[in-house]
Amino acid sequence: MSQHQPDDHHEHDEHDHDHEHEREAGLKGWLLSLLRPHEHGHYATALDPAMSNARSAARGIWAVKVSLIALLATALFQVIVVAISSSVALLADTIHNFSDALTAIPLWIAFTLARRPRNDRYSYGYGRAEDLAGVLIVVMIFLTAVEVFRQSIDRIAHPQPIANLGWVAAAAIIGFLGNEAVAIFRTRVGREIGSAALVADGLHARTDGFTSLGVLVGVIGVAIGFPLADPLIGFVIGLAILVVVWNAAREMWYRLMDAVDPAVGRSIVETTQCVPGVQAVHDVTVRWLGHRQWTELNIDVAADLSVVQSHQIAEAVRHDLFHALPALVEVTVHVDPHGDEYHDATAHHRRN
Repeated sequence: MSQHQPDDHHEHDEHDHDHEHEREAGLKGWLLSLLRPHEHGHYATALDPAMSNARSAARGIWAVKVSLIALLATALFQVIVVAISSSVALLADTIHNFSDALTAIPLWIAFTLARRPRNDRYSYGYGRAEDLAGVLIVVMIFLTAVEVFRQSIDRIAHPQPIANLGWVAAAAIIGFLGNEAVAIFRTRVGREIGSAALVADGLHARTDGFTSLGVLVGVIGVAIGFPLADPLIGFVIGLAILVVVWNAAREMWYRLMDAVDPAVGRSIVETTQCVPGVQAVHDVTVRWLGHRQWTELNIDVAADLSVVQSHQIAEAVRHDLFHALPALVEVTVHVDPHGDEYHDATAHHRRN
C-alpha cells in the first residue's frame, strides 16, 4: 500500500471527529486544564487534511526554533537577575527555563528525522523518534524538579539575604509572560500536527510560567518580612513540576505502548461500515508513529465477488478513512469472504 497524500480539495468536517470531554467546573478545572494535555488522544480534530507528513514536520521544526529563541532570551535575562539577587526561587525558575529551552534540541532532531522517507531498515519510517524525544523531555522535566527541591533545601539550611527585590519581581513577570506565550504556541502547533511530544513541551513551558508567578509570590513574602517565603515557593514550584511530569509521562506511555483514544477505533469501524459492499468489520488496530497514525483492519465482503470488485471495496474503505481521520497516513485493509468456512486453515492461529 502506498503512503497516503491528503487531498487538498477535500473539505473535512471536523464535527465528525469532535470528542467531547467532561471538564471540572470553576478554578480547579481551569488550573487542571493548564497543567495537563487536552484529552484529544487522536488529535484528528485539529489536523489539516492538506498537511503532509513533511509539511507537518517542517511546521514542528519552525515551532521549535521560535520557542527556543524566546526561552533563551527569557532565561538569559533571569540569569543576570539571579546573579545580583541570590534568589533561590528565581534560580529554580531560571534552571527550569534553560532545561525547557534545551528540550527543543531533541525535538528538532526528531522532526528532522521524521522528514526522511521509509527504507528497508526503517520500514515504518522515523516517526518514533518524536516519541523518544518526548520521553527525554519528560526525564528532563523530572530532573528539573529534583534540582529545584535540592536548591530549596539548601537555602533553608543555609539562609541568604535576597537583594534587588524589584528586579526579581520584574524577572518573574517577564518569565511568566515569555513562558506562557511559548506554551500557547507549542501546544497549538502540537495539536495542529498531532505531536504529543510538542504538546508535552508546551506544558513544560507552561509550568515555567507558573513557577515565575511563584517567584513573584516569594518576593512579596520576603518584602513583608518572611524570608523563608523564597525557598518555600521553591518547594511549591517543584510540586507543580511533578504534576506536569505525571501528565506528560502518561501521554508518552500511551504513545510508546501504541495506545489510542478508543473513539478512533469506533470511528474507523463506523466509517468502514458505511462503505457499500462491506458486510462486517473486525480486527481493527491503530497506532501512532510520531504525529501520524497507521491502521490495519479486516473487512468481510460477499464470497462471490471477483478479486477486482473486492479490491475496489477495499480502496473505497481506504479513501473514506483517509478523509474521515486526517491523522491517518497509512491504511491496510485485508479483505475476507464472508463466512467462517473460509478461515479454517488459520482458525487455530487466531488471537482470542
